[in-house]
Amino acid sequence: MDKFLTLTSTIVPLPIENVDTDQIIPARFLKATSKDGFGDNLFRDWRYDNNNQPIPGFILNDPTYSGSILVAGKNFGSGSSREHAAWAVAGYGFRVVVSSFFADIFKGNSLNNGVLPVVVSESFLAEIFAAVHADPKTTLTVNLEEQTITNNVNGAVETFQINAYKKSCMLNGYDDIDFLLSNKGKIENWERTTSLL
Repeated sequence: MDKFLTLTSTIVPLPIENVDTDQIIPARFLKATSKDGFGDNLFRDWRYDNNNQPIPGFILNDPTYSGSILVAGKNFGSGSSREHAAWAVAGYGFRVVVSSFFADIFKGNSLNNGVLPVVVSESFLAEIFAAVHADPKTTLTVNLEEQTITNNVNGAVETFQINAYKKSCMLNGYDDIDFLLSNKGKIENWERTTSLL
């Protein structure tokens, strides 16, 4: 995975609550075992009609909005535990998803796939939606080391929580295997020490 330190980006607003994993990536796409191509089918049934033509009213089809931060309504990623939902979000190019609440399994899957889920207060979320509605060039800055998110329109800042282990992995660009390999020397030293007991 790529390291995540600080990101400043325009945002894609999705002010819809209770977005479940079947809406993020429909079940018919779950047969694949490779992550390749999942971004093409992110929100597939909202993005395309039955003739595979883009639906003009959907936000990902609106060239006005772009960026590597998705800002979603409350309760994002509920439903089934499919990791493919995180694959689709990452594959589309989002590095951060902001919401006032995430389903726990989706949150974990996102962190395992290099996507940072940032939980903010409902009032802060509403301010972001208002700002991007007024100006699509609105940006947010997410600082993982400091665990802060800043609305660059008004300078408002909130802190967010993240598991310390997953924070370390994201800062270093590690998946779970990379983390173990980075501690190979410590593990070998522990094995040598305990074998002498």
